[in-house]
Amino acid sequence: MPLSRQHIRTTVDTYLARHPHEREQLSVFLDALDRTGEDIAGRSTFTEHVTCGAIVVDQLGRVLHVPHLDGGQTLAPGSRIEPTDESLVAAALRKMREETRISPRAVTPWPGYETVPLDIGIHDIDAHPGKGEHGHQHFHLRFLFRLHTATEVQISGIEWRPVDRVTSPILREKLLKLPLQIEPEAANASALIYNDRGEYLLHLRDFFPGQIWEPGMWSLLGGGREPQDATLEHTVRRELAEEAGLDLADLTRFATEYATDDAGATVPVTIYAGRWNGDPRDLHLAEGVMLAWFTPSNLHRLRIADTTSDLVLRHAASSPTARRGPEPKEVRLAAPRGTVPNIIGVHLYLERPDGMVLLGLRHPNSAFAPSTWHALAGHCEQESAIACLIREAQEEAGLHIESQDVELVHIVHHIGRPRNPPRMGLFFRTRTWRGEPELREPDKCTQWRFWDPAALPDDLVPYTRLAIEKIQNGELYSETGWPA
Repeated sequence: MPLSRQHIRTTVDTYLARHPHEREQLSVFLDALDRTGEDIAGRSTFTEHVTCGAIVVDQLGRVLHVPHLDGGQTLAPGSRIEPTDESLVAAALRKMREETRISPRAVTPWPGYETVPLDIGIHDIDAHPGKGEHGHQHFHLRFLFRLHTATEVQISGIEWRPVDRVTSPILREKLLKLPLQIEPEAANASALIYNDRGEYLLHLRDFFPGQIWEPGMWSLLGGGREPQDATLEHTVRRELAEEAGLDLADLTRFATEYATDDAGATVPVTIYAGRWNGDPRDLHLAEGVMLAWFTPSNLHRLRIADTTSDLVLRHAASSPTARRGPEPKEVRLAAPRGTVPNIIGVHLYLERPDGMVLLGLRHPNSAFAPSTWHALAGHCEQESAIACLIREAQEEAGLHIESQDVELVHIVHHIGRPRNPPRMGLFFRTRTWRGEPELREPDKCTQWRFWDPAALPDDLVPYTRLAIEKIQNGELYSETGWPA
């Protein structure tokens, strides 16, 4: 099936995050991605379509060039996308194999460029009446690979050129900025584990600051290479077995993450992706607090490193296999097995002297309750609940609250779908505050409004409606979503 626009757009957006000065020159490409009704990856779309190329660098730092019959030039291998290509990178590797007979197994993505192109260019293609082709444009994405075996290419015209003789001036300039004969020695490996429901397995680390990496944060399973590990794949398999008793049938190298340790040094971490459809509660966790499945849309709720979140989002966008699979089935909760951490959310019950209560209309693109009214709320980070309330009120609505003016008026213990983590919602009332509600985070909330508790909006988050009713009745506690 054709590559999705989401996969292409995510790849382009990631590239532009590194090269923001190229946004204007790629505006035609971005406009094409925003239009619907055309298969921009299809070779039959002759107004404009996406092509892919492979920049292959050998162990001496030379760049592979092949003769192109159409233009008579010697260029890096590359051409159109086929319906069988599962990703842009796969298309580049397929074309490399077809034009040079180099196996994709003989190359590895350049660290840091596993799913991000080295270059994106727009090329005008002349009409070929004999082929029935009109003049059109190619949006050409070139991915960078390192040849890790001494492969002899037995095709006439193939050349290995020094970087300063690369045909494309733009490509030459970018390659000259890279240390082509130096590859960082990765000594750490982690596992990016996903299931058929499109969820990713994350590991909540122990909170031991100064003793472990990323204390108290959600992360990937993995660790450092040890002397007995022949390869980094052996490292990640050993770590999975030691940390969780987990053995995966297949692991594929996906990316290299560059993390920063406590001393400020950059540490390369090789990421291996693998599929697993088990229940993390059945695993024996030897390190950390817990393992849990999360969808990419819920990552913003977690205390997670930006690099880890970016890896998950890139994999979800670039891997059709991870996006496919049956819809999740509703299952009954299993009996409790040990302590399960609950997510703590704080909510502001702001009531004017006339009895009207403040609610906010959530943004249409919100992952939780889009276009729905809700109390001003947020998740506790490394802070007390009241400190969180004061911070959220200031960040979201510009309201100033003092801790001595805050009182707890209701607790709602709720859970969504059975596999979702349970949540404890704390509702606080403040009798006194400074400021009027203003839109400080329009990407999250599009409107603030005071409502009569007896005439609340129909599109109100259910547990918020329940909490307001209980507060009006003077009841302190309620539960919702739990099986009877």
